[in-house]
Amino acid sequence: MKETNLTRVERDSMGTMNVPANAYYGASTQRAVLNFPISDLRFSRSFIKALGWVKFAAAEVNAEFKDVDLKIAKAIQKAAREVIDGKFDTEFVIDIFQTGSGTSTNMNANEVIANRAIEILGGQRGDRSLVHPNDHVNNGMSSNDAIPTAIHIAALLDIKDNLLPAMQSLEKSFTAKSKEFWKVIKTGRTHLQDATPIRLGQEFLGYAGQMERAVVRLRHAEERLSEVALGGTAVGTGINTRPEFAGKVLAIISKQTGLKLKESTNHFQAQSTLDEIVDVSGSLKTIAVSLMKIANDVRWLGCGPRAGIAEIALPEVQPGSSIMPGKVNPVIAEAVCMVAAQVIGNDATVTIAGQSGNFELNVMQPVAAYNLLQSINLLASVSNNFREKLVDGLKATENGPHLVERGLSLCTALVPEIGYDLAAKCSHDAFVSGETIRQVAKKITKLTDSDLERLLDPIKMTKPE
Repeated sequence: MKETNLTRVERDSMGTMNVPANAYYGASTQRAVLNFPISDLRFSRSFIKALGWVKFAAAEVNAEFKDVDLKIAKAIQKAAREVIDGKFDTEFVIDIFQTGSGTSTNMNANEVIANRAIEILGGQRGDRSLVHPNDHVNNGMSSNDAIPTAIHIAALLDIKDNLLPAMQSLEKSFTAKSKEFWKVIKTGRTHLQDATPIRLGQEFLGYAGQMERAVVRLRHAEERLSEVALGGTAVGTGINTRPEFAGKVLAIISKQTGLKLKESTNHFQAQSTLDEIVDVSGSLKTIAVSLMKIANDVRWLGCGPRAGIAEIALPEVQPGSSIMPGKVNPVIAEAVCMVAAQVIGNDATVTIAGQSGNFELNVMQPVAAYNLLQSINLLASVSNNFREKLVDGLKATENGPHLVERGLSLCTALVPEIGYDLAAKCSHDAFVSGETIRQVAKKITKLTDSDLERLLDPIKMTKPE
């Protein structure tokens, strides 16, 4: 192979490869580009940032142990910092569907950082005698512990910076709506049928409670993700690293990012499984299911405006039909449901990936990482959008309170006084005649107007006495 105006020759352990002349990646990355022309899916910004942090901190520790020359280590750190800051995102060119350990992407990072460090030291890209991607940038690590560590760090960063704030903000909005709607009495519904009265504010208190518990699930996820694989190197034994290496690296990353990382107490499980990622993905699926329930409730409560329930009025954000003038649809809630479906599907992929730990290594790490991180960020984005464009602008209508007196399940409040069977007859007769429970009960029971006023007070029905 020879260099041209468009390419340069790079070398790895298998020989030489032509790579784009302006690329910072090298031969190993180019081989992977040619080997995996599968999709347009690539690792996210947060994952590249996390992998940059691993290389940044490793360089400092390697210099401390004098395993890497201080001058080289400082150049590696500067290059890694540029990776962390997003300067080289376009250099991470390898498909998600690649080697199952993520080795190709680990080498992608090693080569980009090495070539940039070579430049910083005044050399020419590809001069492995000056900075070597394996001997210097990857020193003390294997792809088999660096990649799962980066997955955990990326997920922790995205949860901390994006999803947790979104869940907490949505909880606050539902709580505020619960207070705003507390005086609105409406008919409850079970099995999609009329049930006893409930406050609209109580329904929204339920939604706030779902988000409150979503936050608890994310705190658990943070705890599970904080224990990482770094230090196990190839198969969990820690060959070719120092016993103190991982702890020191993780201390640096924790200080720089505000995370609380710790080395796994059992490297053999940390590298042969994705159990923690499967666990976290399951929590994300649960949050997605919660959001889908809420979004569908909002769609139904707002359906109409004249031939439906229409107990709440949704903000009008865009025309709803290309043929029906004036129609407005609950499109923001629909987007929530679609994201929820995607996250549920992502969890299925992560579940299959999780069972693909063969002996000492899981071999579906890239696709698990992609789906996990996508789920975190989709949930964060759609939750913020849901809050901003729908929840905060919801209004209660008069439809709910208007229909309470006509609710057949009001007969439930009569049971302690007249028994289940006679109360059921009140409900049946009211349904047949079109009258209210109050009107029928006055006819067929011995209850007085005063009794009925006391028993059929819908406000009292919304709380136990």
